[in-house]
Amino acid sequence: MTRTLDLTDPATGEVFGTSPIAGQSDVDNAMAAAAQAFAVWRRTTPAQRQLALLKIADTLEARAAEFADLEVRETGKIRSVVLDEEIPESVSALRFFAGAARQLEGTAAGEYAPGHTSVIRREPVGVCAQIAPWNYPLMMAVWKISPALAAGNTVVLKPAETTPSTAVLLAEVAAAFLPAGAFTVLTGDRDTGRALVRHPSTDLVSITGSTRAGIDVATVAAADLKRTHLELGGNAPLLVFGDVDLDATAEGIVGAAFYNAGQDCTAGSRVLVHASIHDGFVAALAKAAAAQTPGVDFGPLNSAAQFSRVEGLITRLPSHARIETGGSRHGSAGFYFAPTVVSGLRQDDELVQEEIFGPVITVQSFSDEATGVALANGVPYGLASSVWTNDLGVAARVSAELDFGCVWVNTHGPLVAEMPHGGFGHSGHGKDLSAYAFAEYTRVKHVMTRFA
Repeated sequence: MTRTLDLTDPATGEVFGTSPIAGQSDVDNAMAAAAQAFAVWRRTTPAQRQLALLKIADTLEARAAEFADLEVRETGKIRSVVLDEEIPESVSALRFFAGAARQLEGTAAGEYAPGHTSVIRREPVGVCAQIAPWNYPLMMAVWKISPALAAGNTVVLKPAETTPSTAVLLAEVAAAFLPAGAFTVLTGDRDTGRALVRHPSTDLVSITGSTRAGIDVATVAAADLKRTHLELGGNAPLLVFGDVDLDATAEGIVGAAFYNAGQDCTAGSRVLVHASIHDGFVAALAKAAAAQTPGVDFGPLNSAAQFSRVEGLITRLPSHARIETGGSRHGSAGFYFAPTVVSGLRQDDELVQEEIFGPVITVQSFSDEATGVALANGVPYGLASSVWTNDLGVAARVSAELDFGCVWVNTHGPLVAEMPHGGFGHSGHGKDLSAYAFAEYTRVKHVMTRFA
């Protein structure tokens, strides 16, 4: 009998269905089909791959309401946000990589040894095992499969345990335009993911998830020297200097911190504010945060486990910390957490050092530019950051010193398909989106021909 996992609506806390747990035989069958499909898909022309991705994008766009219904049921997200922002961004990524398939650049042929001509070939890597997270189930699935398929690879994707449905529907849509086995979705648990990672047919492993999960994947993959692409946790600093408009900046930061209930690896949750405006800015942040309503402005936390984790971080706050607003459950049903601002924190506090992944903003003070940068860089993560100032010189200096894969200036969070997304340190390595992501799914071959 197939084992299953319960699926829970995080807006109500009620179980509404089940999802099968793929076992070793399922993994073996999916990987065998992917390997067989690779022999076909790798030899398609870039124009053929482009057309397939464009058709998938068009179908996703046409069936947006159906995808949104599934996404909302498993995440509790605000439906209008899914329809107006996340699905259009997913469609955009598919269309971008459809174009990228026909724009792969390489070194020009040349003679570097007498009588010999050298050519560089960019080739697909092979069969890719991909693991998607629960915070953006559809969009992260699209980010993963698009560059892989565009480059001529085949994919076996495992969605998160709590949010499998949009990935399954995406695979059903794609099946009409791809060879059988080119893109397969396997639902399951961590053991399913580990079986994919260690499978002998796997050539590349890509995961978006926690740092702990990334280390687990990298450890298993290393035993067989598999290539890895790791987009992991984040703990983004937002450096606010003394020349900003307090209310406007506070509104911008609250929007960046509480988007998707703060369940975002780039969430703007770690605010570092110049001492000259600290008290006034904390008050502005608390006011802007308190004006946010869970269930209206953002959805619930994904699961009981995630709710317990965020609640635990607040419960364990040190005595020198101060809750300015929020800090507890919102309502009696589901996994809603009140928008929260915590001040008085120190650099070694758990809430500063750990990724929160909830609607919580921490505030620290800094006295000068160098101190602010040191505090910002003083965590293991290196995914995203931002600088808030009207001084162009400050923005240029600080953005160069911040040790993060993305630095925004006077904003926090916008992503576009043309620009890379990925971090350093415990935030992993490799890029999503952009031509850099496309290159991640290729290998470089040197072909030398003697013509003399």
